[in-house]
Amino acid sequence: MEPLKDTLQTLQDEALRRIESAADAIALESLRVEYLGRKEGRLTQILRSLAQLSADEKKAIGQQSNQVKGLLEEALTRKQESIEKEKIDLSLKTSLDLTLPATPWMRGKCHPLTQVMDDIVSVFTRLGFNIAEGPEVETDFNNFTALNHPPDHPARDSHDTFYVKDFKDGANVPLLMRTHTSPVQVRYMTTHKPPVYIVSPGRVFRHEAVDATHSYVFHQVEGLAIDTDISLADLKGVLSLFAKSLFGGDGGIRFRPSYFPFVEPGIEVDISCTLCQGKGCSVCKNTGWIEMLGAGLVNPKVLRTVGYDPEQVSGYAFGIGAERVAMFKYGINDIRLFYENDLRFLKQF
Repeated sequence: MEPLKDTLQTLQDEALRRIESAADAIALESLRVEYLGRKEGRLTQILRSLAQLSADEKKAIGQQSNQVKGLLEEALTRKQESIEKEKIDLSLKTSLDLTLPATPWMRGKCHPLTQVMDDIVSVFTRLGFNIAEGPEVETDFNNFTALNHPPDHPARDSHDTFYVKDFKDGANVPLLMRTHTSPVQVRYMTTHKPPVYIVSPGRVFRHEAVDATHSYVFHQVEGLAIDTDISLADLKGVLSLFAKSLFGGDGGIRFRPSYFPFVEPGIEVDISCTLCQGKGCSVCKNTGWIEMLGAGLVNPKVLRTVGYDPEQVSGYAFGIGAERVAMFKYGINDIRLFYENDLRFLKQF
């Protein structure tokens, strides 16, 4: 039995020494198989030879064998952890320097059209207007009928309006993609009593050929004020403040007669060209003025449609094209640049 004990001790000392000096995980696994492998492991071979020993010898050698096995397994585990730690430490030293500046991630920001719409809306919210929003898919009534567009009005032409196939309202009339944000005003007026002061920003759709100044998708900010004794003077004051707040300077504002079915009288609003200070340039075609938006006093027919009494209240409405404002404000000559998602363009804002 003594030679077998000496063999176990020699195996233990040799295995612990070789485990400690193992260079990597592959060498360590090879040692585990050599000493503890189920079939050909050296310790396993010794345990198989116990059958030839007496009962007392089996007990003594078995206990020593188990101790050796436990020591080797602990040594293998410690060495495995040590190798993994050394690997991580080496990786950190060679691939990551925590003292270096972090990777410069590009910061995102609002799209220029979003910035312009926020600027427009902020002017009117500071004046006490509320923000109202509505769906982009609208009914014919909200988009046309309630706004004094008779059935034969050109805006109903299929070449101007996107109709939604296979979807109809309660009157069996096809739904459509709103052509302006005025339906939001209709929805608001039918659920709120005067006074009403709202702006409705949003995306609108019209069937137009895309070119440098037109797009089939664009953005509007429309405003509505309904109260007692509202006149064109109130509209002029609000829009004058809007122009000065958004474009700066002391430029003027002028009204020109125009026609919109939902206002009476209707006007086109020009602002003094901020590029030439009203002196005349190529942008304003040497007139000193830039056409900016449409507006007017709310047509009494519209007031009656939503349940208001035009004898008791009056109001004004206006519609501002966000793309037009952005093009003029930033000196951009092609509306398509806003939709191409070219970072070289977007980074400028």
